Amino acid sequence: MDSFCYNKITMKKPYIRKIVSISKFNVYSVDGKYVRDHLNEEFTNFGQHYRFRFIPENEFWIDDEHTPGEAEFFIDHMLVENRLMAEGRNYDDAIVLADKAEMKERRKIDYVRKGIPPHPKKAEYIPEIHQKLLKKYSTDNIKVWIVDGELVRDLFFIDYTEGGHDKVYKFVPAHEVWLDDDLQPRELKYVLLHEVHERRLMAQGWPYSKAHRSASHIEYYCRHHPRELDVKLKEEIDKNK
Repeated sequence: MDSFCYNKITMKKPYIRKIVSISKFNVYSVDGKYVRDHLNEEFTNFGQHYRFRFIPENEFWIDDEHTPGEAEFFIDHMLVENRLMAEGRNYDDAIVLADKAEMKERRKIDYVRKGIPPHPKKAEYIPEIHQKLLKKYSTDNIKVWIVDGELVRDLFFIDYTEGGHDKVYKFVPAHEVWLDDDLQPRELKYVLLHEVHERRLMAQGWPYSKAHRSASHIEYYCRHHPRELDVKLKEEIDKNK
């Protein structure tokens, strides 16, 4: 396995397998947890060079899917995002146009394969989105659900990744925290810690940007001190109201 240098630390690239070659790009499935632990905790479902400079210019990385089926959409997105950013567009502009291209392809699949109408009554799909209630982490104040992440992206928010809660997303029912079913099981508690910490702070009146930074900090800390994860997670869950 080749190695590369990032922040003066040499480490093995987190490749799992090559998915496909398209145009000038090689698309790889990668160990997302490794990337988040060692390179950038903001890496989520996928990434390309102009968003994450540690990714080689001719490569697209996709987090190894626990629930497969969305790689084609992510590739469509990255083709547009990479082209626009290579032309000098900033990320905020590029992601808007890339989202539109991705959503166009998702809608085709929704109509043909899933039978979702052009203008669905989205709230009616919540029972279908709910996959499993995690009773171990749920309390009288919050319910933690594994959800159908692909369906959330199809219906509500194309950039939904990993997790979310009612204080950020209006489509999430009150007092609920959602975890994407595409999460690898070993990632679940880190993402849940992020979400319940962020939710608690926002419930206290913190703005999202500040709460998110704090949540990213505690998530990063526990990724490097995993023995403290369970204690901190229980503390955050118990504090949520």
